[in-house]
Amino acid sequence: MDLGVAVRSFNTKTTTSYFSHLHHIKPDNLNSNRVASYAFLHSRRNPMGRASVKVNNSITDSVSKVLSSILGLELERKICASEFGSLWVTRFACSDQFMVYEDIMVNSMDAHDYVLDLELSSLAALCPLDGRYWFKVKDLAPFMSEFGLIKYRVVVEVVSGGYKGIGSEIKWLLKLSQIDEVSEVPKFSKEAESYLQNLIDQFNLDDALEVKKIEKVTNHDVKAVEYFLKQICQSHPEINKVLEFFHFACTSEDINNLAHALMLKDSLNKVILPSMDKLIRALCDIATATASISMLSRTHGQPASPTTLGKEMAVFAYRLSREREILSQIEILGKFAGAVGNYNAHLVAYPEVNWPQVAEEFVTSLGISFNPYVTQIESHDYMARLFNSIMLFNNILVDFDRDIWGYISLGYFKQITKAGEIGSSTMPHKVNPIDFENSEGNCGIANGGLSHLSTKLPISRMQRDLTDSTVLRNMGVGLGHSLLAYKSALQGIAKLQVNEASLNTDLNQTWEVLAEPIQTVMRRCGVPEPYEKLKELTRGRAVTRESIREFIERLDIPTDAKKGLLDLTPHTYTGEAEELAKKLNLVRSSVNGASLS
Repeated sequence: MDLGVAVRSFNTKTTTSYFSHLHHIKPDNLNSNRVASYAFLHSRRNPMGRASVKVNNSITDSVSKVLSSILGLELERKICASEFGSLWVTRFACSDQFMVYEDIMVNSMDAHDYVLDLELSSLAALCPLDGRYWFKVKDLAPFMSEFGLIKYRVVVEVVSGGYKGIGSEIKWLLKLSQIDEVSEVPKFSKEAESYLQNLIDQFNLDDALEVKKIEKVTNHDVKAVEYFLKQICQSHPEINKVLEFFHFACTSEDINNLAHALMLKDSLNKVILPSMDKLIRALCDIATATASISMLSRTHGQPASPTTLGKEMAVFAYRLSREREILSQIEILGKFAGAVGNYNAHLVAYPEVNWPQVAEEFVTSLGISFNPYVTQIESHDYMARLFNSIMLFNNILVDFDRDIWGYISLGYFKQITKAGEIGSSTMPHKVNPIDFENSEGNCGIANGGLSHLSTKLPISRMQRDLTDSTVLRNMGVGLGHSLLAYKSALQGIAKLQVNEASLNTDLNQTWEVLAEPIQTVMRRCGVPEPYEKLKELTRGRAVTRESIREFIERLDIPTDAKKGLLDLTPHTYTGEAEELAKKLNLVRSSVNGASLS
């Protein structure tokens, strides 16, 4: 996908000395009374990013280095000169390619006091997803950005069936050409279809910017897409004859609901679900690797019957797998029924056409299930169900994050340190569980947004109000913070190292946990008041291996039962925990791995 993953422009204006103060530069070091002020970070066919800075003839090396420093890039090389002056190209260390963006503006002003006007940068972004955390969540940008929304309005990426990569407006035009009764739109030639296909295949950031330019006039985003298509297809003699059928009988929501459906479907199938799977797989790996490592349980924060570390990890892996399965089974719905869901305009124009059937064929050709009963909008009930499922997955992850945080606090896990990292600004010894704290925090932010989406979207006044429009533009926020939470948890898991010595110490100091099996065997053997006897022995008292063995020896129970109790230790009293952990992968394989249909 040809996507500008980030656009960051820097514009210096004659004002205060903020620019000089911020970057520790004195105005006289600029050595020019005219400087170029525009830097552009851009990516085309390369999500790793490229950047270019265009400067005028009188620019100095010091200024270009300053701009490079602001961008966080290393100056690569000076490659040419033009009427605009020297052109400096920079690149990210993680990218082995670079490009020059052709339409860079150059502003002139006095070289005295400057302020840095960041239209969008990692430092000026209001949302940390677009700033600090961009490189962790940028995989969602092709689907959930404004560019993604525009492209999905034009480009529908069909998983199966139909024309792969044909735009919804264009695909609707092609669908009309296949209806005999709509004689005004004859079947297109192969050359015309190829023209439309190439138009969509080559859709890029420049095209999206052109749509936005049209929108400034129309103040209507979907109409801007229609006008863009008409504009770009005017030169084709065959398509030019049917331009008015691009948006035939459509309301904006016919286009939008399909775009949003496919944005969700692709972002989940290509980014969110695979990230969930990585997380589940990591927990499964821990579960099987630590299946036999005994661990003291804690209920109400107090010592309880022992388990194994692997089994406790298996609990979370299974819970997450189940919810991931439920999420993958949620049906994504779409509509294409006109202004209020009745095909009013369709039937007036072509009463002999079975429009509900046409609409169903069209929607399902996009890999989306058809909703026949709608108003102007698709009711968004499936979205509420989907977001609620993600919220539950996130809540389970928060439960995991908090437990791991506790186990680290107890010393059950050590964290592998990384050279140069600092845990505390004042306490040098600290190795904090920041990844799990980050994961927990981002799950909370994600769920806050997703909760509003799930409760608001199913509600719309009468046949439609516009409150869903601005809300739907924030789908990427909830998904972005969810993705960030998953990646943070994975990063934390990769640092974990089991501290068996600490686990063993806790078990050796809590022989009182054997009160449960002893009183259970006493019941079986007919000993009166077994619970009360063990309560008197253990509650609020220090219990040792010796005191437990002494109690067992005094019991009037069969020899084999007594021997079994004497053989028990806190390390061995783990029930089926080890086997449950070892069987996890067999169980998980039956509930995980599907994509949204």
